[in-house]
Amino acid sequence: MIHRSLLLTLFLLVFADAATAQQSQPDWPCRQVRVPELAVGGVWAGPPLDAAVKHWRDDATIADLVTRLAQRRTPIDEAERLVAQFAKSAGDKRKERLTTLFAGVYERMNDERRDLVNGLDRFGRRLKAMAGTAREETQTLRELQDKKPPDPEAIKKASEAVQWRLRLFEEQRRMVGYVCESPALIEQRFGALARAIQQAME
Repeated sequence: MIHRSLLLTLFLLVFADAATAQQSQPDWPCRQVRVPELAVGGVWAGPPLDAAVKHWRDDATIADLVTRLAQRRTPIDEAERLVAQFAKSAGDKRKERLTTLFAGVYERMNDERRDLVNGLDRFGRRLKAMAGTAREETQTLRELQDKKPPDPEAIKKASEAVQWRLRLFEEQRRMVGYVCESPALIEQRFGALARAIQQAME
């Protein structure tokens, strides 16, 4: 059976990070600030992207390269080599085609990051629902412990339910802590690709 003070301490530890994260974004489960869109201005000093964003998919070579560059399983050094090869093959249209390539990389990675952020919001809502269920189960356990005369079997079952819920919540919280790093990793890769493409224009 869980002692009340221990149970309260466990819940405070489990919910502390979630409560902090939810102050400004109720469903956001991460400590990191919620930023759904990639910022182009900080990494791109090349030509405007308006027209290029609309047409990059029309070029099969660029569309294929965008896919390869955006995939995290493609090492950055290999991505840089692919960009350099593409720039060399572009000839007199190098600047124009590199701009189109960057527009594709931006749109592809921005969509990926937005989907990931939205998925984290959904995960955060599930964590909140799980926390609510855990609080209800904790209250049930407290009421059983206060009941006179006590029912040892009911208390045992309620205690086991609370312990299971805590373990499940903690497992989910640890997992989301890892996933919360993913938006930043996408942003870092995007910045590295932007630098490689701009360098290839020079």
